[in-house]
Amino acid sequence: MIETGLKDRVVVVTGAAAGIGRATALRFAEEGAKVAAWDVAWADGDAAELTRELASAGGQGSVGHVDVTDTDSVAEAVEELDGLWGAADVLVNNAGVVRDAQLVKVKDGEVVKSMSDADFDKVIDVNLRGVFNVTRAVVPGMITAGRGVVLSASSVVGLHGNFGQTNYVATKAGVIGMTQVWARELGRHGIRANAIAPGFIKTEILAAMPDKVLDGMVGHTPVGRMGEPRDVAEAYLWLASDAASFISGAVVSVDGGLVVGT
Repeated sequence: MIETGLKDRVVVVTGAAAGIGRATALRFAEEGAKVAAWDVAWADGDAAELTRELASAGGQGSVGHVDVTDTDSVAEAVEELDGLWGAADVLVNNAGVVRDAQLVKVKDGEVVKSMSDADFDKVIDVNLRGVFNVTRAVVPGMITAGRGVVLSASSVVGLHGNFGQTNYVATKAGVIGMTQVWARELGRHGIRANAIAPGFIKTEILAAMPDKVLDGMVGHTPVGRMGEPRDVAEAYLWLASDAASFISGAVVSVDGGLVVGT
């Protein structure tokens, strides 16, 4: 068994109500971490349920309603965290949304639709500005402590682009750029910064897609299956652990070989 060194460490996970974020929060709890699970949308009773699950997994849990696009909301959450457990040792910037559309859709030589300002701005606000807001608020505590790990969700499409996702791809490429800047700026303070680039992961978003589309995704994944949220959680855990102490500024793909197979 690998010693992760994460017992009693304070871990913040954004977008923790479901999918990859929830799996990540639970995986850190299994290592005995103190997990602050932040999200803007909690279903009735779900926050209390996750708190119980985090405790049952072996850690401690604190669930908060946090809007990563709102600097005041983030600042309040950080202040509450400081009062509860102290500064974060690990930050997982997982919160994200999609609003897909072609840049410009043409039919019979006429523009019939285009990506709206609202859809572009929403994705930029959550996926890019949200990562910036939370990291900017959490990092000072890490600097004071002289240690920390910042992990952020990019995507394979941030590396290679994807049809109909101008806004989403821009944010995921931007996350990679910010991660590489932070690795340079924060390394002298004992802080590492890395990004994860998931491929096709079986989350609530993909579950709503037609079977034909899902089968096509599996067909383009050399390992022959969709990824599970736990697969990404394991990657976050490893990058946060002492085993990855010399890794910073990296982008780790968790895609079942998807890039190789396309």
